[in-house]
Amino acid sequence: MNRDTLIGFVLIGLVLIGFSWWNTPSAEQIEAQRHEDSIAAVMKDNALRKQAEEAKRQAEAEEAAKNDSSSLFFSALNGQNSQVVLKNDKVELTFNTKGGTVSKAVIRNFEDKDGAKDVTLFDENTQQMNFMLAGKQENIITQDLFFTPSNQSDSTVTMTAMAGNGGSIVLDYRLGKDYLLHFTLRTNGLSGLFAPNYNAMDIEWRDLARQQEKGFTFENRYSTLTYREKDGSTDYLSETSEKIDEEIEETLDWVAFKNQFFSAALISKDDFMGGSLMTSVPQEKNSGYLKQFVAKLKTKFDPSGIQPSEFEMYLGPNDFRLIKDVEEQSTFGKDLDLEQLVYLGWPLFRIINRWFTIYVFDWLTQWGFSMGVVLILITLLLKVITFPMVKKSYMSSAKMRVLKPKLEEATKQYDKPEDAMQKQQAMMQLYSQYGVSPLSGCLPMFIQMPIWIAMFNFVPNAIQLRRESFLWIDDLSTYDPIVEWSTNIWGIGDHLSLTCILFCVSNVLYSYMTMRQQKDQMVGQQAEQMKMMQWMMYLMPVMFFFMFNDYSSGLNFYYFISLFMSAAIMFVLRKTTNDEKLLAILEARYKENKANPKKQSGLAARLEAMQKQAEELQRQRMQQKK
Repeated sequence: MNRDTLIGFVLIGLVLIGFSWWNTPSAEQIEAQRHEDSIAAVMKDNALRKQAEEAKRQAEAEEAAKNDSSSLFFSALNGQNSQVVLKNDKVELTFNTKGGTVSKAVIRNFEDKDGAKDVTLFDENTQQMNFMLAGKQENIITQDLFFTPSNQSDSTVTMTAMAGNGGSIVLDYRLGKDYLLHFTLRTNGLSGLFAPNYNAMDIEWRDLARQQEKGFTFENRYSTLTYREKDGSTDYLSETSEKIDEEIEETLDWVAFKNQFFSAALISKDDFMGGSLMTSVPQEKNSGYLKQFVAKLKTKFDPSGIQPSEFEMYLGPNDFRLIKDVEEQSTFGKDLDLEQLVYLGWPLFRIINRWFTIYVFDWLTQWGFSMGVVLILITLLLKVITFPMVKKSYMSSAKMRVLKPKLEEATKQYDKPEDAMQKQQAMMQLYSQYGVSPLSGCLPMFIQMPIWIAMFNFVPNAIQLRRESFLWIDDLSTYDPIVEWSTNIWGIGDHLSLTCILFCVSNVLYSYMTMRQQKDQMVGQQAEQMKMMQWMMYLMPVMFFFMFNDYSSGLNFYYFISLFMSAAIMFVLRKTTNDEKLLAILEARYKENKANPKKQSGLAARLEAMQKQAEELQRQRMQQKK
């Protein structure tokens, strides 16, 4: 390490220390932040206390109502709970007669994390849906009532809670052929119970989302309370921070409690009114649960019973194609866009995944290949598509490499720091005369990067990889540990993922080959600066290790194969490029350009003009100093 490099590292260290000191909050700022944190803690405690008080009041009201013979639903407040099951070959739903709503959802033919053949999305201990109607004299809370089932089959059931005046509350359920549950709520003979202008009912839906996959941290990152606004945009509460009764002002089409690979979504035909309150509270690791979800909603209600309130529930896997097919079974005539439950990235990356990756993935899957082979074939296909650009980028670097001796000879007189601008201008002029564009190697990288990021969003959300094994990997959707331990180490966790290690090693290999190629074409101070950049490039795989050790082995495997193939392509191009022939071609082009000089255009011309302007400004400043 020479003196200049050492000075550079010292300066970088001083800048980092200075930046850290500059951003260190003052005593007043620390006290203000402490005050804000204490306020937030008090607000959280108040919200939790309020919820506990509401639950206590509800329990007391329920107990009092049971003993209040004057209650309109006195007979329905007392009874014995029983269960009704609706099922098809995809899903099995259990309903409790107390409350009259679905209490358990089992998704068939998807193995759970403990090896059972079906996934239990929720049960009566973790999930509750409650419809609340505000009467003039008393409130009706469906979870307090016992319903009588009728019209019962494998796909239909009617739940009825009778009132003392002969009226009733009726919930009609119909299970479709796949994962969609249709149901309505209506009242009969109860119009006098409500105020004349009463036209909306409240819904409170709760779920303690179960951990369904092996990797808690990774699954938790993709588990969210998601909702779709009526204008068509989809949003969700933070995956990491705690949100309690966050108000959503917009009108909503649906609300979903989403795990990484399974979702429960509630859809209203008449929309959910603005002012919904949403809660998402992350749970502790090893608790068996991911988040506590609560949605407090309001939707249209007809007290006369002429027009029932209509709902649908999607209870199934987050499979893009499947959700689109199931959505067509909806009777509401709305573009629900439920496939947004499968997160495919920001708009640009979503377009790549929506119109390229999914089609290629489906096409390769239908041939019967294993998921690991599908990932390899997708990587090969992407390398074939981008190879012309990669080759162009490499040849641009190769041209600069063979011209390096001529560049050093042509610019050796500009060896002073104040001559840097003239040196750069001389290099650009020489490149132009040889027909070489130093910027032509940048475009392929900008084109390939969106593909990398698109796959970063696609692979972790591809349910087709769930429980799929390949080589030593038991499950491509989660990490593949070669070593595990009981305690949690900061930044690493409780395991080492083999595919993550392979990805990082291939990253080091690719970085080495890239830096070597760039070093061969650098001139003068650029070569010295490259030495410093090398350290940064070699630190990246270390950073990636801490980031990706918890990620799915499928994603790490894809990145490993992609980088390995990139390194192989670069090695082959280097071995098959004849530097002497390439230099001869450039010399012939140089002679042709000297004989028939062409005016520069485009970016090269603008760069040259900017350099001349800078040179002129520098000359004027030197004259002013003299």
